[in-house]
Amino acid sequence: MNPSAKPGTARSARQLVIHLAAAALLAACGGGGDAGSASAGADTGSFSAGAISGFGSVIVNGVRFDDSRATVTDDDGQAVDKGSLRLGMRVEIHGGAINDDGSARRAEARRIHFGSEIVGPVTAVDAAARTVVVLGRTVLILDTTVIDDGLAGGFAGIAVGTVLEVHGTRDAVTGAITASRIEAKGAGTSFKLRGTVSALDTTAKTFRIGVTLVSYANLTALPTDFANGLLVRVRLQSLAVAGAFVAVRLDVAGQKVEDADEAEIEGSVTAFTSNASFSVNGIPVDASQASFPKGTTGLGLGAQVEVRGTTRNGVVIASRVKVEDHSDRRAEGFELHGSITAIDAVAKTFVLRGVTVSFASPVVDFRKGTAAQLAVGVKLEVRGTLSANGTMLQATRISFGD
Repeated sequence: MNPSAKPGTARSARQLVIHLAAAALLAACGGGGDAGSASAGADTGSFSAGAISGFGSVIVNGVRFDDSRATVTDDDGQAVDKGSLRLGMRVEIHGGAINDDGSARRAEARRIHFGSEIVGPVTAVDAAARTVVVLGRTVLILDTTVIDDGLAGGFAGIAVGTVLEVHGTRDAVTGAITASRIEAKGAGTSFKLRGTVSALDTTAKTFRIGVTLVSYANLTALPTDFANGLLVRVRLQSLAVAGAFVAVRLDVAGQKVEDADEAEIEGSVTAFTSNASFSVNGIPVDASQASFPKGTTGLGLGAQVEVRGTTRNGVVIASRVKVEDHSDRRAEGFELHGSITAIDAVAKTFVLRGVTVSFASPVVDFRKGTAAQLAVGVKLEVRGTLSANGTMLQATRISFGD
């Protein structure tokens, strides 16, 4: 799974034509810098951005990334143990070339970065709509939202005052967050908010993200391009002062996307010029040469899409754009590979890769074994969907032998 660089060759006339064509394409889509920085034939690996849908390797966008030698960093740029990664977290992975061995698409992960959208207290709960409000932001909790089992009963365990950490995508039209994962945080946790600066008041030293008022009076340094419209990530003291949450750290929230021969990003359209030019989670996409297997109906601000292509100078040059809906995301489900570490034969559950899996459903498809053979240490591949409360994986297929 480790990529190897292809040997350099003399620059032929044909290579020069390819090189110039790539430069012209980048210029057309607004890419800056040296368009020839990734020479023809160079192996620049892969870039993937999306929610974690499985473990036994880290599975993102259907690719199994071997994380055994990867460095993992959080939103503050701090190195953390890879055990911090959880189902439903949104990550960016810089890795090696993606190969298909006939059973799965695989690559080596070199660097994994993760971060959440918001951390803060719940101020409203709407059980019928399955939404909560956190720091003024509406959070939509779907049947594809992983809910940490620390929230007893799943959605039912959320109450006004509960401090939540939410991973997900932000709708550029409404500002609402569609959650891919939520978990409870302990008392004393600093809050966090990601969004676009508005109502900047340089005299009062305040701004807003959505409806939330933030004071930056205590910060000694700000981004050089700090202004209305800038996408930022801000950490906040947990107690508001005079109606404003006090910032203790503020960073530009843009993603650093390196050149890659293969790129796969999944998320929400956050800027839209046309079907050929838009951004996904802040990453510019040139789709002028892309195919649209499901058509372009629904493509626009807030749409959920999956994009494949390459990256050059921070732009994804798309070869395929798929507009997704909730049924697509649910059908993808979750996947785990590994050995059982605990089992409850009465409840018909076991733990795999730190995730509780239920095999109580009579429609589980067992392959190369039976339920009677489940035991600690047995290696499995499990596919499934979330339980009704979102805290467990309901197995639909269990294959023995990983």
